[in-house]
Amino acid sequence: MPVTDLLERNHKLYGDEVALVELNPSLKDTKRTSWREYSLVQATSFEPYRREITWSVFDEKANRVANMLLNRGIKKGDRVAILMFNCLEWLPIYFGILKTGAIAVPFNFRFDSEEIKYCANLAEVHVLFFGPEFIGRIESIEDDLAKGRLLIYVGDTCPTFAESYHEMVADCSSQPPLIRLEEEDDAAIYFSSGTTGFPKAILHNHESLTQAAQMEQKHHLTDRSDTFLCIPPLYHTGAKFHWMGSLCAGSKAVLLKGTTPEIILDAVSKEKCTIVWLLVPWAQDILNALDRGDLKLEDYELSQWRLMHIGAQPVPPSLIKHWKEYFPNHLYDTNYGLSESTGPGCVHLGVENIHKVGAIGVPGYRWKCKIVDENLEEVPFGEVGELCVKGPGVMTCYYNDPKATEETIVDGWLRTGDMAMQDEDGFYFLVDRKKDVIVSGGENIYPVQIENFLSAYEKVNDVAVIGLPDPRLGEITGAIISIKKGMTCTEEEIEEFCKGLPRYKRPKKIIFADVPRNATGKIEKPALRKKYGADQLVAQQNRG
Repeated sequence: MPVTDLLERNHKLYGDEVALVELNPSLKDTKRTSWREYSLVQATSFEPYRREITWSVFDEKANRVANMLLNRGIKKGDRVAILMFNCLEWLPIYFGILKTGAIAVPFNFRFDSEEIKYCANLAEVHVLFFGPEFIGRIESIEDDLAKGRLLIYVGDTCPTFAESYHEMVADCSSQPPLIRLEEEDDAAIYFSSGTTGFPKAILHNHESLTQAAQMEQKHHLTDRSDTFLCIPPLYHTGAKFHWMGSLCAGSKAVLLKGTTPEIILDAVSKEKCTIVWLLVPWAQDILNALDRGDLKLEDYELSQWRLMHIGAQPVPPSLIKHWKEYFPNHLYDTNYGLSESTGPGCVHLGVENIHKVGAIGVPGYRWKCKIVDENLEEVPFGEVGELCVKGPGVMTCYYNDPKATEETIVDGWLRTGDMAMQDEDGFYFLVDRKKDVIVSGGENIYPVQIENFLSAYEKVNDVAVIGLPDPRLGEITGAIISIKKGMTCTEEEIEEFCKGLPRYKRPKKIIFADVPRNATGKIEKPALRKKYGADQLVAQQNRG
């Protein structure tokens, strides 16, 4: 069953009930902030507002999008991209694409112009929906991007190089298109940067999406009375597939555009949220604000909040212990996954297993796990090896990359690139990463991108980027920089140069030192991690 059937079911059964709320809280004016400064969650207005749509309006909007695309020649298997902030239009557009049989392709809203162009070409995109915040980036590559592609602008005052979404869908039918979808049909492409810094296009079929929805609903016992608070961006597999638990249950969700403790607690209180997915830094910020007395729980209505769950990075057990001091009645779950496994949940702790905090958990609904050595043979209990997962949410392939697919999927098993161990009770614990990746506040950062950028600075002789321990973000990026002979350089100079990077990619710590390389010229990162207290960092975080 495709997930579009769930939307149509909700329309028929719960049509007049609220499906989605878009909540833009009151924020300070950051109009001067460039896109390179954007946070993981980004408001689209500096004035507070609240919008909502019912299940019937949601489905009808999706149908109008689908019929508009079909009228413009889009057919089954074509690729349609979305480059937008979270808003009420995002999910209806996504489902409208799916209803045509085309492949939905969400773009990270922090892609620069060249990344947008690269990913559009990699996924062979036919149509791009984009919001007002992206006009400048799209305009700078419009000559190349518009060749053979339809650019659709979602907002007011449409630029001349695009067509207006609102005008295009206004006269389209709200009836479902007569397109038959099968579970094995291609459905979506998500991007995950490889260790070389170049994004890979991850292709999933409709079975993957349905699996994610059913799994989320089952893991967190989501029912019709629940209200899910969704904070992370919808282009992220985690946000969207956690929300699909609400889709499966036919219950309300709130799209919140803010991450401060006050904004989160206020939204939970006023919208009567029962399920909240937090990233570690946001949970830590809430605890810090409560510890300082900046916020008082009695000022909010939080009695209905039943579940707090976390994913995207290792969770320190100390954080959860501290959380339970303030929220003793909360159920808790942590979720592990990757874009290649349709996001989080292929391994999860389970609300009944809080005594095992520190573990990523056990295989999720309809998933299998194993730990293997370099020869892909299973290792004994207690020994470290690479975590592999298998289930109906495994990607179909890396789009147009059979070599990478073959290396990653072996006999139906997905090699995660994460090193793990299993205890005598069957729980899996992350130990380290096989891939050169830093996970900072739930955001994947690939060191090679930063290394390549810093290498261009005239004073830099050599550079290595590693993850360093951080109590809030789990890891921060640290740049070990060797300066050219006869030159001097300051941290301020490096920081100024790094303003050419998006904020989340900028090194948080600068260390001037030699960069060790082996006989083949490879940076000896294990030695650097050991030297700077970052070896087996994942295990450190899980013990924290």
